[in-house]
Amino acid sequence: MKHTPVVATLLLLAPLTACGSAQAGDGSTVTVTVGYQSRTINTVTAGTLLRSLGYFEKELNSLHDGRTYKVDWQDYATGAPITAQMTAGKIDIGSMGDFPLLINAARGKQLGKPTHLVSVTGYNLRGGLNTIVTSPNSKLASLTDLRGKKVSTSVGSAADGTLVRALQRAGIDPGKGIEKLNQQPAVGASALTAGSTDALSQFVAWPGLLTYQGKAKALYDGAELNLPTFHGVTAREDFAEKRPAVLEAFLKAQAEATDYLDDHPVAAAESVAKATGLPAEVVYLYNGDHGISTFDPAVKPQLVSALKQDVSVLKAAKLTGDIDVDSFVDDQYVRKALGAGYAARLAAAPAASASEVWPKGASATHSFKTPSELLAYVSAHRNGIRAAYVPDATTGTLWFADKAVWVADGDRLLPFVAPETARAYVSAHGGARVVTYADALERAS
Repeated sequence: MKHTPVVATLLLLAPLTACGSAQAGDGSTVTVTVGYQSRTINTVTAGTLLRSLGYFEKELNSLHDGRTYKVDWQDYATGAPITAQMTAGKIDIGSMGDFPLLINAARGKQLGKPTHLVSVTGYNLRGGLNTIVTSPNSKLASLTDLRGKKVSTSVGSAADGTLVRALQRAGIDPGKGIEKLNQQPAVGASALTAGSTDALSQFVAWPGLLTYQGKAKALYDGAELNLPTFHGVTAREDFAEKRPAVLEAFLKAQAEATDYLDDHPVAAAESVAKATGLPAEVVYLYNGDHGISTFDPAVKPQLVSALKQDVSVLKAAKLTGDIDVDSFVDDQYVRKALGAGYAARLAAAPAASASEVWPKGASATHSFKTPSELLAYVSAHRNGIRAAYVPDATTGTLWFADKAVWVADGDRLLPFVAPETARAYVSAHGGARVVTYADALERAS
């Protein structure tokens, strides 16, 4: 089993003997600096959740090597500043998405400060972590409708990669066919709300957050690309070589945080929500028992393969040159940290998709075999539902039941994240038709 914003307050530590473990020499106090993105909730097992659980500090205290370890947690909005600080020798360990990881690799090599991908946080094998959304009242209904429109994204991010690939498949030149606005996620979200952009392509948790808030609706589910997307942990090579036991302690702690998330998905969502200001319902959409993200520190071959395919997108955008992905990936530390259990994690597959209801006041969710069963439950408990989630009938991407596009096909009620995939299903199945959420509830009751 897989199991408005407030930014988490940074932990400011007392002056120490050094500003990074690699520079700490043989002093008795060593500071380990970890860069993370609290609101990029696909990285919580190496950031927000890990920090709140205190597992890394506990692992460091168990080293008993005569040193005192302190952790400086530094929170950033994106991966770019983490990379800048790593190449400056000021961050030892960082977490970020697949495209920023490649830029991290390129910058590290270019500046003679090499870094390595040492573990994975959250992933989706189809690409469902990235979504293109429009305003709730937008008349845009398909990717082809984006031609000539303003689209906000963060250039160099996985969300930009999804946008580029989706446009190419739709026959639109991603460089000339749209007016691309290179904006930070929060800026793009504001632009969409203000009507100064027609669409927004972003990564977890922005699409789900805006949709939940009623400020957006899905136009394109990144899982339609059927290409893996993931976030991972990167470490400076000099730090890893000088402090291998510290890196292994981090990876052990990450695995413990992953197990906690799997075993206590609702509690984990509540914890991350408290630290970030994100609604717990949005966190659970991605990080829940059957959420869009699957968490596992193992560096799976299919993710490495996807990383290699991402290089061409960054090269075309002139953000990097060639990148030797094989030399960038280094799973020796996570293999050693997890020991005999690593093979099982490497072979583990994501949990099967399922419909879930989170009742008000409950500390656990209810799962259902079909969306119709979920709808029947919701219909009978209309005032007692905190959130209801259903998997897209085509891609399996989890989405809010009341925000999904519903199709009635005989006695079956099928949810879709985006209108285009719903229409494609209707076109291929005679008699099927799009219905409202209210109609779907009525049919299921």
